[in-house]
Amino acid sequence: MSDASAGSEKSASPGVGETSDQEYIAELGFDQFNLSPSIRRAVTERGYLHPTPVQARVFQPMLEGRDLIVRSKTGTGKTAAFGLPLLEMATAGSGEVEALVLCPTRELALQVATEISDLGKYKGVSVAAIYGGASMKAQEEALEKGAVIVVGTPGRIYDHIRRGNLRLDRCKRAVLDEADEMLSQGFFEEVTRILDHLPELRQILLFSATVPPDIQNLIARYTRNPETFLLSGDVLTVEHIKHIRYDVSDAYPKPRNLIYILEMEEPENAIVFCNTRDDTGLVTAVLNRNGFDAELLNGDLPQKERERVMAKVKRGEVALMVATDIAARGIDISDLAYVINYSLPEDPAIYLHRVGRTGRIGKKGIAINLVSGRELNTLSALENRYGINFERRAMPTPEQALSLWTERHVREIREGASGSVYDGLLPLAGQIKQHSDADDLIAFLLKYFFAHHRMDRIQSTHLPTQPSDKRSTEGRSSAAAPEREKPQRDRRKRSRPSERAGAADAASGRPSQHKARPETVRFWMNVGAADGFDDAGLKAALESLGAPTANLARIDIRPTYSYLVIPEESATSFEGLAGKTLGGKTLKLERAKRR
Repeated sequence: MSDASAGSEKSASPGVGETSDQEYIAELGFDQFNLSPSIRRAVTERGYLHPTPVQARVFQPMLEGRDLIVRSKTGTGKTAAFGLPLLEMATAGSGEVEALVLCPTRELALQVATEISDLGKYKGVSVAAIYGGASMKAQEEALEKGAVIVVGTPGRIYDHIRRGNLRLDRCKRAVLDEADEMLSQGFFEEVTRILDHLPELRQILLFSATVPPDIQNLIARYTRNPETFLLSGDVLTVEHIKHIRYDVSDAYPKPRNLIYILEMEEPENAIVFCNTRDDTGLVTAVLNRNGFDAELLNGDLPQKERERVMAKVKRGEVALMVATDIAARGIDISDLAYVINYSLPEDPAIYLHRVGRTGRIGKKGIAINLVSGRELNTLSALENRYGINFERRAMPTPEQALSLWTERHVREIREGASGSVYDGLLPLAGQIKQHSDADDLIAFLLKYFFAHHRMDRIQSTHLPTQPSDKRSTEGRSSAAAPEREKPQRDRRKRSRPSERAGAADAASGRPSQHKARPETVRFWMNVGAADGFDDAGLKAALESLGAPTANLARIDIRPTYSYLVIPEESATSFEGLAGKTLGGKTLKLERAKRR
C-alpha cells in the first residue's frame, strides 16, 4: 500500500453520526474527467452533474492500469465508478472480451450490465449479462456476437468458460463487485478458477464494503502492488435515516399490523424486507388483496418473473417490493423513501445494509420496523453498538385503523363525486337507507364504485400519447395550449381517423376493422405459478369450471396469485367461480382493488 493510499484511508472515513456532503458529491465536475464525447453525452442524459467521491478517486488510477482495492458503502455510485473507466478503455467492435465484471446475484449482474450499457450506448460498446436461470443459448449468442464487456455471476460465467463459449485470454480487466458478499455466498472456488483464466498482464479491481480473510487471500494471490481507497470502511453510517419502531400487536395477525402501518405512513414506495421466502409470498398476497401494488422478489421466483419485476423497478413502477435480503442484494430503487422491516434480521449488520437503501447520496430516508419479542435482541444491539435511536410509535388500535381506512375511502369517493351531477338520485339514496338490506346494497355499490373508479384512474395514467397530425404541429408549439382550451363540442366536429375509416368501410361494404373496445374489469384470483399453472393451464382449468374463457382478454400469472382481465359483461360469470375448487384450493376471486 502506498503512502498516498494510506493517507486516503486516514482522511476519508467518517464515523457514525458524522454528516458530510463531501461523502456524496465530489468537488470536481465530470468535465474534469476528460471523458470522450460519446460517454459524456450519456452521462449528461442521465442527469449526472458531479461525480461521487468514489467515482472521482478511482477514475484516473483505473485509466493508468493500477490494481485497486476500493472500500465504499452502499449508495455511493460504485457501478459508474468502475463502469466509466471500463467504457473509456474499451474498443467498440473489437469482438473480444476486454473486461469482466463479477457480481454475487443475478439481479445485481443485470442491473450493473444495464447501467454500463446505458452509459456506453453512444460509443457502441456491447455488454453481455451472463447469469443463471436465463437462457444459455441466448447468452452464447451474445458472446458470439462479440461482447466487449461481460457482466455476470461466478457460477454461470464459469459454465461458459468450461464449455468454451467464453475466452478470457485477452481480457485486460476484471472487477469483483460486492466481493465480500460474493465470497460469503460460497463462490471462492469459482472466482479463483475464473481469475486463473485471465492473462498474466491484467488489471484487478475489488470493490468491497469489508476485507475479510478470503478477500485478503485474493489480494495477495491476484493483485500487484494494489492501491487501496478506504472511503467508508467497515463503518456503516445511518445519519440520514429516521428509524421508527412499531411493536407488533397480538390482537390481529402480523400482516394486518403491516396494513395498518401502511395506512398511517402512506409511503409512495418502499422495500419490505422479510427473513423467509414464505413470508414474502404471504405479505405480497395480503398487500395486493388489500389494494396495495406489491411485487415479490425471492430466490424461488422464476427468472422471467425476476426480469419482469426488475424491469418495473427500473421504470419506477413498483410501489412496494417485498424481498429477502439475498434477492434484493444490489438492487437500487431511485428516490426510495422507505425501508420496512417486516421482520428484523438476527445480524444487526444486515439491518444496516437493508436501511442503507434509503437515504442514499445524502438524501433522507425512513426505516419502519415491526418489532416483536424475539427481535428485541437485535434492537438492543443496534441501539448499543451503533447508537441508533428508534422513535417509538404506537400501533393503531383496530378502531383507529378502521377510521384511517374509512377516511381514505371517503376521500376517494369525494374525489370521484367532484364535478358529478347526482342530485336527482338523492331521494333514491334516502329510500335505500330505509330497506332492511340497506347495508348489503350500499356495500355492493361501494365495491362497484371502487373497482371502476380505480381502474379508470389507472387507465388514465397509462393512456398513450396520440401522435399529432404533422400539418398541425409545424411551427405552432406556442399555439398548442389555446387549441386544447377550445370547447369540447368543437373538437367533436372533427372526426377521428378511426371514425373516418369506419365510414369508408361502411360505404364500401367492407366490415369495419375499428370496433370499439368493450369495457374490461380486472379480477384477482388466489392461484398462480406456484400452483403449477401457466396461461394455457389456468385457462383450461377455468373452462372446466364453466367459465366463458373465450372472453378472457388477458391472464397475468404471478407466483402465488393471478389477474384476469375480462369484459364487464362477463364479470358475473367469473364472480360465480368463487368457492369452487381449483388445483386443490378453494377458489377466491374478486375484483382487484387498487389504490
